[in-house]
Amino acid sequence: MKMQTGEFAKLASVSVRTLHYYDEIGLLKPAFVDEQNGYRFYDETSLERMQEILFYRELDFKLKSIAEILSSPDYDKQKALAEQRKLLILKKERLERIIDALDGAEKGKITMSAFDNSDYETARTQYEIEAKRRWGETTAYKEYEQKSINQSVNDGLMTVLAKFAECMKDGHAAASEEAQALVKELQNYISDNYYNCTDEILAGLGQMYVADVRFKNNIDQHTSGTAAFISEAIAAYCKK
Repeated sequence: MKMQTGEFAKLASVSVRTLHYYDEIGLLKPAFVDEQNGYRFYDETSLERMQEILFYRELDFKLKSIAEILSSPDYDKQKALAEQRKLLILKKERLERIIDALDGAEKGKITMSAFDNSDYETARTQYEIEAKRRWGETTAYKEYEQKSINQSVNDGLMTVLAKFAECMKDGHAAASEEAQALVKELQNYISDNYYNCTDEILAGLGQMYVADVRFKNNIDQHTSGTAAFISEAIAAYCKK
């Protein structure tokens, strides 16, 4: 079975942008890439790997931890699945308690203990620590960790984004030479500090900056309308 990125993304219920990011950080590489056109292809092994990633994501594991665990040559999938099942049962039991509390609330009953999540969190933390101890610290993970984002890098990104706000306030259009130079600076900064930011990925980021409320609000803290300005500037840049 061979699938292109879009087909695989739909089957896995994730975005194409997510797959590109997983590829960049080494969490999920395509089965192969066509050297002539650069198209990524995935197979059944890729699907199996994605399922493992999604199990961990469902259990609130960070990508950093997932990469550390799955990259180990000693990774025991069956043991991991057994532990994940225990954790998911704890999670399910909590949801059932909350549903029961909701039913009780409709009758005027107050039940606060239903929201206690300590059993799940304790078990999840213990499993994460044990999984890292057993399977972590591999060469592949260390390569991944080198790409981990720290606060200073995030601050630098926000500085670049703030320049767009100043550019907009100075009256420059999104397609202007000044704004386009900032788009190039943004693309280079992301490539140097996060992952290889191709024009395709950059275009996706431009759309996300206005589509995702969290990103939009964070960027617009500089000046209202900055996110839309950046999105328009990126769109103009990627059309060249």
